[in-house]
Amino acid sequence: MGITEIIALLSGVALFMFGMSLMGDGLKKVAGSKLELVLYRLSSTPLKGVLLGTGVTAVIQSSSATSVMVVGFVNAGMMKLRQAIGIILGAILGTSVTGWVISLSYIEGGSGIGKILSTATLTGVAAVVGILLRMFSKKASRKHVGDILLGFAVLMFGMSTMSGSVSGLRDQPWFKGTLQSLSNPILGILVGAAFTALLQSASAAVGIVQALSMTGAMEFDAALPLLMGIAIGAAVPVLLSALGANTEGKRTALVYLVAEIFGVIACAALYYVADAIFDFSFKQTVMNPFNLALINTVLRLAMVVLLLPFTKTLEKVVTLLVKGKADENQVALRLEERFLAHPALALEQSRLTMNDMAQCSKDAFGEAVALLITYSDKAFASVERLEGDGDRYEDALGSYLVKLTRRELNKQQNEDASKYLHTITDFERISDLALNIAESAREMNEKGLHFSDEAEKELAVVCMAVREVVRLSVQAFTENDLSLAVQIEPLEEVVDQLCSKVKLHHVERLQKGQCTIQLGFVLNDLLTALERVSDHCSNIGVAMIELAEDEFSTHEYLNQLRDQNSPAFQQAFEEYRARYAL
Repeated sequence: MGITEIIALLSGVALFMFGMSLMGDGLKKVAGSKLELVLYRLSSTPLKGVLLGTGVTAVIQSSSATSVMVVGFVNAGMMKLRQAIGIILGAILGTSVTGWVISLSYIEGGSGIGKILSTATLTGVAAVVGILLRMFSKKASRKHVGDILLGFAVLMFGMSTMSGSVSGLRDQPWFKGTLQSLSNPILGILVGAAFTALLQSASAAVGIVQALSMTGAMEFDAALPLLMGIAIGAAVPVLLSALGANTEGKRTALVYLVAEIFGVIACAALYYVADAIFDFSFKQTVMNPFNLALINTVLRLAMVVLLLPFTKTLEKVVTLLVKGKADENQVALRLEERFLAHPALALEQSRLTMNDMAQCSKDAFGEAVALLITYSDKAFASVERLEGDGDRYEDALGSYLVKLTRRELNKQQNEDASKYLHTITDFERISDLALNIAESAREMNEKGLHFSDEAEKELAVVCMAVREVVRLSVQAFTENDLSLAVQIEPLEEVVDQLCSKVKLHHVERLQKGQCTIQLGFVLNDLLTALERVSDHCSNIGVAMIELAEDEFSTHEYLNQLRDQNSPAFQQAFEEYRARYAL
């Protein structure tokens, strides 16, 4: 094998791996953003996990990608370790589909239908259609289909190049001797594992073995250990993905390696013991790409079947190997960096975290208002804690969403990301203002200040109205309910009028000597905070409505809403004004 053949082999490997990557990325995009969410939501039992893991891996053509996603799920607290084990077992089986795809590159031409389905014809058609879609289609979905076809064509060409470069090895004694030495199970497994760890891809390793089989020098007893080793070596990229993960994430990554090792040991023990007893005659069967794909699939299926009843055992093993306790910081956990490569997952986690932030703001405001009636240091500390949580939510979500918007997002994903970015600050400011209200309540308690009966009643009405607008905003946001969002602005207008009236009434009481200037300062601070809370609620409603219209112009929307004086707005406004009349 001269330098020319070596260069041709390396170029074939490079083209094959690039084509596989391009095809896999295209398949993920065409399959839609729902794959990851389905994987996350429908893995309640080990069997469901196996089926889902197999299906998703078959689509995205990468067991490592599926397993890395699962590591992210567990690391983010979205999934339990036991659920993840089933999906990983499914990924081990699903990756064998790639071997069948690679086998298409070895279809021989002939005449008639055989010529139409030959490798050259398939590659040519895929390349031409792919480049046309990639260059001339305006729709992103068609461009992604073009990527799949181009990736398939490059993969096919790479396989043909590899096969051609190694074809001369069939007559080399040293090559035959090397393959024969691999019939030693331990050596064959070690070589396969090391080779796959180096390539960081089980599919690529299987593809190269399939290319070598075209020399006609590879027999079953050498191929089987290699495929077993490839299965074990595929765990390396998954283990690398767990660097920086928490305890549960590391355990999940280790499941892949432990499952592969136990599965290989079990299958090897069964096969070689049976061979010692029955002396199988098919050991000398000459391999080709098709029966290698079949053996790889049967091997992985046997591993999954043998391991499925022992998911609890696998869980115990990795728990013993990786010591430590689960991290309970869900704010940090949910916004998993690994999900940025899967926008649907990242947005789902952002949505859940935003919902928690919204509820946090609502709770902070509710507890702060309650302090005006009954003050306690414990309740004040709770408001302080919730305000701190709001700050942490804002920091974590802001940086995470900015990273996410740099990715390729579809229209709906862009809309969701924009909504979250526009509303983060409003929810955080509501919790800040809640702390301001709590501080006013503490000041009154420390100084022994009390409002007049009339002022207390008026302030209670304002607080009830603002509580209602906060409740509407949080419910509208968490349920993505535009019918609730449109009710926010009329109520916010009522709150503005209420605050103005209470301030005016305070001046009248001050003139009559029924109130003091010191209480006036406190009342003014409270009313300002309450009015600003309702303003931020208005911003949240506006963001939801405007972004649903594919534009964001707060002032224009509010002006149109008030200028049009719509019957729906007026009706809601009058109802709220009657409900919260002073």
